[in-house]
Amino acid sequence: MTVLLRPTKFPAMSEALSSPRLAALPDGPFARLAALLGDEKPGKAPISLALGDPSGAVPDFVKEALAREAARFGNYPQIAGTEEWRQAAAGWVVSRFALPADRIDPERHVLPLNGTRDGLFSVLFPFVPERKNGRRPIVAMPNPFYQVYAAAALACGAEPLYVPAREENGFLPDYAALPEATLARIAAVYVCSPSNPEGAVATQAYWDTLFALAERHDFIVLADECYADIYFDAPPTCALTARFAQSNGFSRLLTFHSLSKRSGLPGLRSGMVAGCANLIAKFRAFRNVAGPQVPTPILAASAACWRDEAHVAANRAAYQEKMAAAERILDHRMRRPGGGFFLWLKVANGEQATLDLWRQEGIRVLPGAYMGRGNNQENPGFSYVRVALVSDLSTILTALERVRSFLDRG
Repeated sequence: MTVLLRPTKFPAMSEALSSPRLAALPDGPFARLAALLGDEKPGKAPISLALGDPSGAVPDFVKEALAREAARFGNYPQIAGTEEWRQAAAGWVVSRFALPADRIDPERHVLPLNGTRDGLFSVLFPFVPERKNGRRPIVAMPNPFYQVYAAAALACGAEPLYVPAREENGFLPDYAALPEATLARIAAVYVCSPSNPEGAVATQAYWDTLFALAERHDFIVLADECYADIYFDAPPTCALTARFAQSNGFSRLLTFHSLSKRSGLPGLRSGMVAGCANLIAKFRAFRNVAGPQVPTPILAASAACWRDEAHVAANRAAYQEKMAAAERILDHRMRRPGGGFFLWLKVANGEQATLDLWRQEGIRVLPGAYMGRGNNQENPGFSYVRVALVSDLSTILTALERVRSFLDRG
């Protein structure tokens, strides 16, 4: 079981940042969680299901690659990565998304990142204009959302638009329902599929509608698909596959993938962006002067990960076992996600449920509202808590039994 230390007290975002542009950035969800629980004592031996930290075993081939290339920490790496990495990354893209091999050029369609978070933040800077149709540009994102989307939008001077992802629209943002005047100002949209926190998966029809909007209103689609290899039935329909089927190309699309989730290696800090060659070229030029390179030994280990599927299948099977256990224990009390490793549990009030669950059962979860925007029921996460199934199975079983007892008490 996870032993929890007393949380650090963090200042509110508005207090920590002096930039007026970033003053609108929402407070971090885990700082808010630390403040909520404060000095409250857990009712039982504490177990944390709050943080999505997929701390798995490091494959031997990763250790071997790092050791073999360790001397290259003494050299500056290339922003575009090594040829070995580009070939491995492009090969994975072709195989995973069922694309013709001749349509993915290792030199033009992929770029390494220091984890997807790095790319999801920095990608807006070369693409968001000062004005869009005479007004401040908008970057649209789902609500609830990964906080880095909002940080990126505000940092580049855009207006973040939080588009509700509720049960009635399949827990995905309905960008097509936005007013025409709003769509005219959009420079980019973020989509997370499978989504964090809800585990919703975009369909081909969803992607088709979104790309048609992008064509009509001249914006780019940023597909955060770091959970694409964690699923429970069929692999999700991903953006590259959908866009190619629709247009025989990848225009207006950049998609982000992560070895943190796919390989269970968050400490490697390694991911990739793939998609439209023209967008990749502009992003590479920007990163060449402003973005961090991925160290060469990390690239070697990453190439080995992109080439290997056995460890990914084992990783996925472990999550499938945990999800099956959750379905068995929680039964009707939960909705099965399409992918990812989170449960999005519906409660009356997520913040109050989080506090009570800690006080009564010693289980630490994250209030859904802390990942969203809006007051009370206006916040799409208000009536939810996020539960991360990333601990070992024994810990998960113990925790879920306590969660069930809590839910049954009302």
